[in-house]
Amino acid sequence: MSLIAKELDQLSINTLRLLAVDSVQKANSGHPGAPLGCAPIAYLLFNRVMRHNPTHSKWADRDRFVLSNGHASTLLYGSLFLSGYKLTLEDLQSFRQWGSKTPGHPEFGHTDGVEVTTGPLGQGFAMSVGMAIAERHLAATYNRPGFEIVNHHTYGLLGDGDLMEGVSHEAASLAGTLALGKLIFFYDDNLISLDGPTSLSFTEDSYKRFEAYGWQVLRVADGNDLDALAAAVAAAQAETSKPTLIGVRTVIGYGSPKAGTKSVHGEALGAENVAATKKFFGFPEDQSFVLPETALANWRSAIDRGKATEAAWNELFAGYQAQYPDLAAEFVRTQANQRKAGWETSIPSFPAGKPQATRNAGGAVLNALVATVPELFGGAADLTSSTKTIFKDSPSFHADPAGRNIFFGVREFAMSAAVNGMAAHGGLVPFGSTFFVFSDYCKPAMRLSALMGVHSLFIFTHDSIAVGEDGPTHEPIEHLMALRAVPGMTDFRPADANETAAVWRLALERTGPCFMALTRQDLPILDPATIDAYAGASRGGYVVADVPKPDIVLIGTGSELWQAVDGAKLLAAEGIMARVVSLPSWKIFEEQTAEYRASVLLSGVPRLAIEAGSTLGWWKYVGLDGAVIGLDRFGASAPAPRVLKELGFTAENVAATAKKVLGKA
Repeated sequence: MSLIAKELDQLSINTLRLLAVDSVQKANSGHPGAPLGCAPIAYLLFNRVMRHNPTHSKWADRDRFVLSNGHASTLLYGSLFLSGYKLTLEDLQSFRQWGSKTPGHPEFGHTDGVEVTTGPLGQGFAMSVGMAIAERHLAATYNRPGFEIVNHHTYGLLGDGDLMEGVSHEAASLAGTLALGKLIFFYDDNLISLDGPTSLSFTEDSYKRFEAYGWQVLRVADGNDLDALAAAVAAAQAETSKPTLIGVRTVIGYGSPKAGTKSVHGEALGAENVAATKKFFGFPEDQSFVLPETALANWRSAIDRGKATEAAWNELFAGYQAQYPDLAAEFVRTQANQRKAGWETSIPSFPAGKPQATRNAGGAVLNALVATVPELFGGAADLTSSTKTIFKDSPSFHADPAGRNIFFGVREFAMSAAVNGMAAHGGLVPFGSTFFVFSDYCKPAMRLSALMGVHSLFIFTHDSIAVGEDGPTHEPIEHLMALRAVPGMTDFRPADANETAAVWRLALERTGPCFMALTRQDLPILDPATIDAYAGASRGGYVVADVPKPDIVLIGTGSELWQAVDGAKLLAAEGIMARVVSLPSWKIFEEQTAEYRASVLLSGVPRLAIEAGSTLGWWKYVGLDGAVIGLDRFGASAPAPRVLKELGFTAENVAATAKKVLGKA
C-alpha cells in the first residue's frame, strides 16, 4: 500500500476518533475511551470488510455489525454518519439529547444502521449469536446451487465488561457448539475497566476460555496496526467451521492525556484534554466536528461499493426468482414478517371433552403450523420434552442447518438474547422456551425485545403453584406481573386448549414480543360450538358465562378461570348470580375501548379476580371494593391439588370470598 493511501487511512481513522470526542464533549456525557482506542477496527469493517449499503440499511444479505459494548456508541454513530447512513453532522452534535437520533446507547429502529439495541453488557454479543444462527438456517433453507442469496457474516465488537457478564459465557459456549463460522468478534483488550485495571476483577485467560468453547482465537498486538487487523479478519473469514474471536490490544483513550486510565472510560475529556488530543492527531485545536474532505470522501466510497454489491445481489436474486419462484416469494414474504395467506386455517380446534394441559395444546398448535408458517424456528433451554416446543418431523439445527429445532441447552438468558438476534436479523419468527419460574433468567433479554419491538416469542410452561411437588423454587408467583409491567410486551395466559390456539394465532398476527404462560396440569376445554375463543382472546378479555343481572363479576386467567366457573355454579345454588370473565391478555384488553372494557367488567358491579400469582396490579380491575384471590407469598411442595387447596384456589373459596365482597358471608 502506498504512503498516500496509508496517510488517508490514518486521517479517516482520526476523523472518526475526534468526531466521537467532540460528540461526548458537547454533550458533557458519554464514553470517549473506547472510540479512541477502537476506531481502526470500525474503519476497517465499515470501509474495507463489510458488505453493506449505507443507502439501504435493511438490505437482506448485508453483513451485520453489533457494538456489544454499547457505551461506545459514538464509535458506531460516527462510522454510520461517515459511511453515508441516514445520520447528519447535526445528529452527532445532538448526542444524548432529547429527541436525538444519537441516544446514549444504540437503539434498534431509532437510528439508521443500528442492528440491535445494546448497552446492557453481554447481550449484544449473545444477540449476534442469534443473528449467525439465523443466517445459517436461512442459507440452508433458501440457497440453491449457483444462487447463494443468503451469504453474509456477523461482525461485532465487545469489551472486558461483556466478557465478565455471564450471558457471554452462555452465548460463546452455544456458538462454539453450533460451529457458527460466520460469526467474527473483535475483543477490545485494553486492560482497563470502570473501576480501574482489569486485574482487580478479571484475571482469567479469556482466550483459552474461548478456545475451550470451540472458537478460533486470533490476537493482534497493536490495535493501530491496520494491516494486522485486516490479516486477522481474512483468517477469520477463512475458518468456516468455528466462530472467531480476535483479541486486539488497544489503549483506551488513545491519543488523549488520559490514555490508559479509567477516567477516560465514561466521562468527557474536558476542554484542555480535547485540545491536547486534537493536537496529538494533527487536527485544529480550536475547531470541533472537523471533516477533512479527503477523509469524508474516503469513508463515503462505501456508498458506491454498497450500491454495486447490492445491485449484484439483486441480479442474482432476479435469476433465483425466475428459477425458484415459490422459494423467492417465500423469502420476500418472510423478510417482510408477513404470514402466508390462509395460514391460520391450519390451527386446530379442540372439542370439549377430555381435559388437556395448555402446554400440550401449545405443542399441537406448533406442529400444526409446520407447513403454513415455515418461518417459525426455535426450541427450549434443555426442556423440549417438558415444554412441548419441538417440531416432531424436523431435524435439529445442529444436525442439519435447515432443521427448525434448536437445542439451546440450559442457557435461558443466552437463549432469549439469541431469539432477539434472530428476530432482529429478519426472515424468522423465533421462539425460546423454559419453565415460567425461569423467566427470571430471561427477563433482561425480554426487556430488550420490548425496547426493540422485535417479534420474539417466549413460551413458558409450568406456570403456577400447580407445579406441586417441585416446590416454591419452581413455582412462579410474581412473574406474571413483572412481565406484564414491561412496556410493549404482550402477555398471554390462556385458560384452555382453544384459548391456547387463539393466543398462538394472535402471537403470530402481532409484530412485537409476546410471552405465553401455559400449564403442566390438564384443564377442561371451552366448547368451541358455543364460545369463540379467538374472538374473545383477540380483545384480551371476554365473557365466558353470563346471567341476566349479575350480582358480581368473577375474573379468571389461565387455569383459575375454571375455579371461577365452578365458583359461579356454587353461588348460583345460593341465588347469587355471577358473570364469569376470562382475561387471557391484559395488554390486549387495555388496547380495547373504555366502552368495551366496561361492557365486560360491568361498571358498578362488584368484582373478584382469581389468579395464582401476585395480587399487585389487580386493583385497577377489581377496584377498592373488590377482592383478589392471589398469592403474595411463595408456594409449597406437595401434590398440586393439595397446594391449590391449601392456598385458596378452590371453587369453595371463590364462592366464600364472593359472598364477603357482597356482604353476604
